[in-house]
Amino acid sequence: MTTNRSRPHARPLALGLLLGAALDRVVPDPPRGHPVALFGRAAGALEAQLHAPTRARGATFTALALTPVVALGVGAESDPRPWRRAAVTGLATWAVVGGAMLEREALLLAGELEAGDLPAARRRLPHLCGRDPRELDPADLARATVESVAENTSDAVTAPLLWGGLFGVPGLLGYRAVNTLDAMVGHRGDRYERFGWCAARLDDVANWAPARLTAVLAVVAAPLVAGSPVAALRAWRRDGHHHPSPNAGQCESAFAGALGVRLGGTNVYGSRIEHRPDLGEGRQPETRDIRRAVRLARAVGLGAAAASALLALVTASRRPRRRGP
Repeated sequence: MTTNRSRPHARPLALGLLLGAALDRVVPDPPRGHPVALFGRAAGALEAQLHAPTRARGATFTALALTPVVALGVGAESDPRPWRRAAVTGLATWAVVGGAMLEREALLLAGELEAGDLPAARRRLPHLCGRDPRELDPADLARATVESVAENTSDAVTAPLLWGGLFGVPGLLGYRAVNTLDAMVGHRGDRYERFGWCAARLDDVANWAPARLTAVLAVVAAPLVAGSPVAALRAWRRDGHHHPSPNAGQCESAFAGALGVRLGGTNVYGSRIEHRPDLGEGRQPETRDIRRAVRLARAVGLGAAAASALLALVTASRRPRRRGP
């Protein structure tokens, strides 16, 4: 017969998402053998076999890389026992959420700048973003770090939680796989201009809603970093669409307004130079703003965890009901 109790199916998912977000704060990533790193190595081997400078071959690679990951997610949450579903969801959430690691790297760089160790801070920056740090001064490093914290709070925290709230473990694992593929092959360059097109566009779609939720949460949390929600909202609405990325500008402009700083400017990525428009209207970021950005990111992460759990309660209860004996 069909059970009328659909809410109990939603509760393990919501509980697992909150559990995984909490685990991210207290359980560090293993130095080797992390599931995301293992997926990256497998995808790299697949790319070596399939690569050709065409969109069709890139789409085939993306589909073949994603399908087993999503299938694994479907199988992982098929256990009928609620406590096991909650545990599996918690472990999957811990594996794909990277907020604590992002914050640790940003704070380490801030500490190196505060200690006056510019070479160490420059060596730290590649842990956060792909810019060439060799000629960056402390102000440039502070700006790069604040921008990275803003963008990656969406990519590494809000987005996996949101997709987990919508689709459970398959959503968690599928999103992280999409984001990883974009990092591997979605960037510009002769090798990936066409091959990586599918992964890059899929990542844009997957991050559209999370980026805007991140901006909303940053506006709401602005007072926690002595900022103004009105200024954050104004910067977001005015500047969010100026960024070349359809999503990164949403997060960065809201963070800029909340922190009262101005982001954007010239960025060097190896041999490529990009001139980004200004986001926000305040002063240039300083070292202390890195710590403020981390506090804001933590608040956004807490809000995203709560929103994902609520979303799970709403959406999981509407899924097809299990048939009992």
